[in-house]
Amino acid sequence: MLTHLRAAAVMLVLFTALTGLAYPLAMTGVAQIALPRLANGTVIQRDGTPVGSALIGQSFTGDRYFHGRPSATNTPDPKDDTKTIDLPYNAANSSGSNLGPLSKKLLDRVAADISALRQAGVAQVPADAVTTSASGIDPHMSPASASLQIQRVASARGVSVQEIGDIMQRQIEMPFLGLFGEPRVNVLQLNIALDAALPKVAG
Repeated sequence: MLTHLRAAAVMLVLFTALTGLAYPLAMTGVAQIALPRLANGTVIQRDGTPVGSALIGQSFTGDRYFHGRPSATNTPDPKDDTKTIDLPYNAANSSGSNLGPLSKKLLDRVAADISALRQAGVAQVPADAVTTSASGIDPHMSPASASLQIQRVASARGVSVQEIGDIMQRQIEMPFLGLFGEPRVNVLQLNIALDAALPKVAG
């Protein structure tokens, strides 16, 4: 009996050390050497200060900046912890809305977004301009969605539509190897590029 217990205890300690300490430390070391930027969360810096991650979207609401796609994330209601309230781009609670295609709340929200775009003169509404991603914190939007915002950003910054459009075009990321994924624009990186290109009117 004691022989079996001793062997079991030794194996428990051994595999705890191997899988709980040695393996994670080894993988962390390999990642830091081989892919340090990815391993550290693809942090984006501005003037030496971290301002976000290339993998996590942020909420932009001012007219001087491009806005990301809608976000469905939420947070506990401070008045009632059994309920939640909307909190766009809450990275601590990444998730979709889980609202089904027949959900009245979802349909009303999408319809309102489409109506607002139509009133602004948009004929073709890109899907990602009115729908949320599965994570709720998608950092990218399509070039078509970005193009819809060029006029607003140009007006707010007092520059030409052509200038803002050129900055946006330079930020388009093409599919990997030309095959995987879709053309996309990282919203945070685009807004940083705006401020870098137009420092006198940066907000």
